[in-house]
Amino acid sequence: MNTIYLDNNATTRVDPAVVEAMVPFYTEVYGNASSASHAYGWAAIDCVDTARKQVADLIGADEQEIVFTSGATESCNLALKGVFELYRGAPAHLVTQVTEHPAVLETARVLETQGVSVTYLPVDSVGRVRLSDIADAIRPETVLVSIMAANNEIGTINDLGAIGALCGERDVLFHTDATQAVGKLKIDVEQMGIHMLSCSAHKMHGPKGVGALYARRRRPAVKLKAQIDGGGQERGRRSGTLNVPGIVGFGAAAAICRENLNEESQELSAMRDRLIEGLLSAVDGAALVGPGDRRLANNASIYIAGVNSEALMASLHDIAMSSGSACSSAAVKPSHVLTALGGPSDLAQSTIRLGVSRFTTEQEIETAIRRITAEAGRLRQLTSSVDRVFRKS
Repeated sequence: MNTIYLDNNATTRVDPAVVEAMVPFYTEVYGNASSASHAYGWAAIDCVDTARKQVADLIGADEQEIVFTSGATESCNLALKGVFELYRGAPAHLVTQVTEHPAVLETARVLETQGVSVTYLPVDSVGRVRLSDIADAIRPETVLVSIMAANNEIGTINDLGAIGALCGERDVLFHTDATQAVGKLKIDVEQMGIHMLSCSAHKMHGPKGVGALYARRRRPAVKLKAQIDGGGQERGRRSGTLNVPGIVGFGAAAAICRENLNEESQELSAMRDRLIEGLLSAVDGAALVGPGDRRLANNASIYIAGVNSEALMASLHDIAMSSGSACSSAAVKPSHVLTALGGPSDLAQSTIRLGVSRFTTEQEIETAIRRITAEAGRLRQLTSSVDRVFRKS
């Protein structure tokens, strides 16, 4: 494809080194990790254990605290439903924020139908939740606070350490959907006081269809009710035959991210900043959405006044970008994240999301700036011409 791919907050290209690590587990070492009676099964078990440690090392956890899942959506479901099912019939309260991914928001709404009380906190103009609001929302029956590490649409990073410390002081569990952050930000679950963390391989140059839930084993030990019953895999927390090739790929991706985290973060930030600077200086009516600092290294969310983002994307079919969360793009409605920020009335209809990766080139950045600038100008001129025609008629 001769397409410039700038939708890396939706998904990433699998790193060739990750593919190389996975291939033998489709063609040669294809045993079931639950088969403990022969060499094929032993090899699968060993490689899953290695991957478990690689993922754990990336976030400062113990490998026994990693539960492999089908992705971050399942991990968020297991975290929230798994905890609150233990409180069924008793007063229980969840605190979250209005800009969470649907994996958390929709799960919270299901919990409400089961008697759980949920507080949805507002965010400020750059999408950051206020620590004081979290503190005020916690009450005696609060069981869990779930606040994402970084926003998938506008790149806003929350202060996990401060939230974790607050939850620790109040004896409340803290879950974070860190899907966008793991592999891009330095995360240490122990130092940050995180009790549960959801993540996914395909956001960090690993394969789709595999994720993990970190669930703390001590101080305190997080108890979860399994949401999938069957063979008792993953210490009974998530039954089902393990996706060995995917898990191996996840581990390889995690190891690469851990080794290159600081250097890669600087490189991504430089490309992101050039993209933002280029568009803001060249496109009339362009503005950055979200924070200028404490922002994901690879995320640029740009508002272009008077230009419909869907029309812009349709006319730039050779540049892959997004107008909101890819996971909810099938629904034709304004982004709940952009709506929560306030701002211009057309913010949700005129914002594009651009995400760079380790495979993005400087030439692609410059080409994207030039093409988006030209097309935004053309669409604005076209809209202005149409408006004049209607005014005359």
